[in-house]
Amino acid sequence: MWIYVIMIIFFALSFMVSMQLKSKFSRYSRIALPRGLSGKEVAELMLHNHGIYDVKVISVKGELTDHYNPANKTVNLSPDVYNGRSIASAAVAAHECGHAVQHAQSYAFLQMRSALVPVVSIASRWVQWVLLAGVLLLQTMPSILLIGVIMLGLTTLFSFITLPVELDASRRALAWLNSSGLTYGEGSVYARDALKWAALTYVVAALGSLATLLYYFGLLNQDE
Repeated sequence: MWIYVIMIIFFALSFMVSMQLKSKFSRYSRIALPRGLSGKEVAELMLHNHGIYDVKVISVKGELTDHYNPANKTVNLSPDVYNGRSIASAAVAAHECGHAVQHAQSYAFLQMRSALVPVVSIASRWVQWVLLAGVLLLQTMPSILLIGVIMLGLTTLFSFITLPVELDASRRALAWLNSSGLTYGEGSVYARDALKWAALTYVVAALGSLATLLYYFGLLNQDE
């Protein structure tokens, strides 16, 4: 019974953090960056300041769809960030470039996460169906649930490896924004606050995944 309570708590936390994140970015998107650079310009400046010239900065559709793709070396920014000239745009653009810097410097946790991507992409696509089948056939074929638990374990591991990757990218972003003079005073505080809430979404997701893993692991042990 306790696991249900924990899962409900994490669901509520995830919703609250997501709403707070959107609220923070909406607020900081209305605060202009002192030097008036766009997210695209901020990203290119940070890349060049770190001696990176083989990474392209492109615009992708969606809201908060910003990400770095190490496979094709692209910093992908949502339209609001790509074209925006605000504290929020600068913070997000610099954060994604933080991943590009990690890639260029062979950051260990990013390499680990990248190595897991092919396996985790398959596991995440099928894990819900395998777990459902495992629960329905628990009495006759418990091995199916075991496979589901292993797949869920891989996605949970991926979530926890993602945490240091995201936190380090934010650290790099904030350090560069301050040293470059793009943010200072209250602007620096706002950028840090925005990235803090973005990081919290990964923390809640990782803990929620762990709680789900423990639940299914408990079902597996009950059968034994």
